[in-house]
Amino acid sequence: MAISFRAAAVSSIGSVFPAKSLELKHTIHLIEVLTEEIDEIEAAINDIMDTLNSPITTIPGIKNRMGAMILAEIGDFSKFENADQILAYAGLSPSTYQSGQMTSSHARMEKRGSRYLRYALFNATQYVCIWDPAFKAYLAKKRAEGKHYFVATSHACKKLVRLIYRMQLTGEAYRIA
Repeated sequence: MAISFRAAAVSSIGSVFPAKSLELKHTIHLIEVLTEEIDEIEAAINDIMDTLNSPITTIPGIKNRMGAMILAEIGDFSKFENADQILAYAGLSPSTYQSGQMTSSHARMEKRGSRYLRYALFNATQYVCIWDPAFKAYLAKKRAEGKHYFVATSHACKKLVRLIYRMQLTGEAYRIA
């Protein structure tokens, strides 16, 4: 497409600058090289995910790229005793604020821990809520309770983490309820 733009630009109104032509030629070449590298990396990710044969990719909305991000950030699932530890590791557990007898009723997400895992889980949750009827209904239920979209999504994210943890430990594939 860029080559056709370049050909059209030569015969259009304006002036022809050899420097601009050279810059466009190198930009086109750079785009082609980067596209090849992206394809090579995605092929390697697909090979690794095929080797791992993780049940995480059986969840509707999670494919190899997102599954690889989640698995790479969590690492060994056996080092976590339960799914709540993964939530804490991702910074998705609610913070607690106490002072004496007073306990805050407005807990916010901690946002400590792995921001890459938090990003991967949150984005995966958004796709799962689109493609899986159970998660879609859960998100709708939380929204009907008056929760903001992102708060409701964080609740669905916690549910997804518990599901992923269980699936990784048992090796069972996801079954749509």
